[in-house]
Amino acid sequence: MTRKLLLILLLGFMTASAYAQRAGSGADQIAGFASPIEDLPTEGTVFGLPVNVHGQTTYINQRYNNFTSSYSGVNSLSAQKSMSYTWSGTLFFGARVAPNTDIYFNPEVVSGVAFSGLTGLGGFTNGEATKASGAQAKFYSARAFVRQIINQEGEKVLLENEANQITQTVSSNRVVVTAGQFSTLDIFDDSRYAKDPRIQFMNWGNMTYLAYDYAADARGYSTGLAGEWYLSNWVLRASRMLAPKTPNGRDLNWQIFNTYGDQVEVERQHSIGDMPGKVSVLAYRNRMILARFQDATNYVIANNAQGTQAINNVRNNYQYKTGIGINGEQALTKDLGIYGRAFTSDGHTETMSFTEADNSMSVGLGMNGTSWTRPHDTIGISMMQNGLSSYRKNYLQNGGVSYFIGDTAYPYAGPNQTINYRPERIGEVYYNAMLIKNVLLGVNFQHIQNPAYNSARGPVNIASFRIHAEF
Repeated sequence: MTRKLLLILLLGFMTASAYAQRAGSGADQIAGFASPIEDLPTEGTVFGLPVNVHGQTTYINQRYNNFTSSYSGVNSLSAQKSMSYTWSGTLFFGARVAPNTDIYFNPEVVSGVAFSGLTGLGGFTNGEATKASGAQAKFYSARAFVRQIINQEGEKVLLENEANQITQTVSSNRVVVTAGQFSTLDIFDDSRYAKDPRIQFMNWGNMTYLAYDYAADARGYSTGLAGEWYLSNWVLRASRMLAPKTPNGRDLNWQIFNTYGDQVEVERQHSIGDMPGKVSVLAYRNRMILARFQDATNYVIANNAQGTQAINNVRNNYQYKTGIGINGEQALTKDLGIYGRAFTSDGHTETMSFTEADNSMSVGLGMNGTSWTRPHDTIGISMMQNGLSSYRKNYLQNGGVSYFIGDTAYPYAGPNQTINYRPERIGEVYYNAMLIKNVLLGVNFQHIQNPAYNSARGPVNIASFRIHAEF
């Protein structure tokens, strides 16, 4: 572990560029981002084609001490002192093959060990953990997609050089089509303040709406088609993405007309006192062979199957799963901004791709360090609450176990050893410092009450640090 940490530190110090922000957002002027220090010449031409190359490396280490637990179940977070880590490295290759047509490819490598094998929480504490499957480094393709821009009448907008964006001037009124392998979250539910666990909040509930069961493989990527229509200060987005063959599986089902994840989002951008903000509404509909919690509960009771994943025994028919949420954010000054998210899913069926939550809320703020003469440092504070539907809650309280959660003891010893339901509540705070040019060193603290919605366990206090750098 010590040699691996030293290697990560060396990679971080060798990396020599700022973190790339989302194009055209004015991110370097708004709170909640690690602002660029210097733009390096990462664009050029190959065989006459404009190209760019970027990269990133991130190491995250998390720890907690023993916490109170009257009992532990099949999928409980270990109550004993634990350590978790992840390391990722990504290359971002891009080429412009026609005036408004780009192709991008992102090979990625990840290693890491999650707390308790990634069980025992609704809001997991490290957004990178979904990609890690052990200490052995795994190489894979994260993204391989083509982007087509169709410009319409409107003001000119400069999209600056960054990861997965070659410098380009486009119209403020345009249609953007993305096809291939990418993450649903690359297109939907963007946020200046709570999006990227590599440089902002780490918890899954701050990556996106925790109750948004978006279509993805086990690493968080999928293949599909997405369209975006930018019209003045409005944006309409829609996509259809491949779903996994089995819930939370790594292999995707290519029968896109039988098994899929659809989403649509409407975004309204605005300014208040020259400070930017926006409000967006997102809805999704998944179709897949999934277990219904009512059927699984009936199976547990009829077969005395407490302490088992009874959902595996009733996963027989295609089901629809739907949800809707709202996201708002507002810059209060150039150094301070706030955000809030709320989402609800129907809660009848098991999780398809993300985590175990049927309703979620999060609020927080992000700011940079201009006022204490550290303009490239950032700080964030957030509060989250996650809940379960009555169907999922009844399944757990009757002794069922699902994919990520289920504190039911095995062998089953009575109703005093099933989930004592309470909403899961999480507070998170982070501070990022520009350690050296273009390399961030960050610390993070998370306080979790009722882990996995069980008041009989916790609270848990998790301390983290990370090193993040890009070139």
